[in-house]
Amino acid sequence: MLYLILGVALWALAHLFKRLVPGLRASMGEAGKGVVAVLLLVSIGLMYIGYDPASGPVWWGRNGALVGINNLLMLGAFFLYTADGMRAPVIGGMRHPQLTGFSLWAVAHLLVNGDLASFILFGGLLAWALLTMRLINRAQPSWTPKPTKPGRNLPALGASVGAMLVVMLIHYWLGVQPWGA
Repeated sequence: MLYLILGVALWALAHLFKRLVPGLRASMGEAGKGVVAVLLLVSIGLMYIGYDPASGPVWWGRNGALVGINNLLMLGAFFLYTADGMRAPVIGGMRHPQLTGFSLWAVAHLLVNGDLASFILFGGLLAWALLTMRLINRAQPSWTPKPTKPGRNLPALGASVGAMLVVMLIHYWLGVQPWGA
């Protein structure tokens, strides 16, 4: 469990580094990006090795309805990411489409994983995403939406479905059943 907690904490701190100590981050210049990237890779490794062996109470398990809701939320999460990357008009009025998508991802995973390790992992990452949105909004209260490109909504949806299928297959390959109960 310690590796899991350290991984979530390191993920949050690495992402928040420039917001918590902007002077230090700025003094690192371009090298700071590499440091943050390495910290993020280490955090993912810690979360990966810490999640599976973690034990604790289980409050609920998977069922067909929750898996279906999870998969719909995951499609929404993927769509927000791809729509932002493709500058689809559907996200034109959203300030934080990727962090919102990440939050949907975390909530979706909490629905189907009602155990302590999942609360630490997905709940911790959800808390990080929500805190990040709040910190950005506080630091930069005024905001101008990014320009969007017409005709990108359907391609973004198609790319989202494709990416989601790949991720589901990877989950299945790793021994995690993404379909059914």
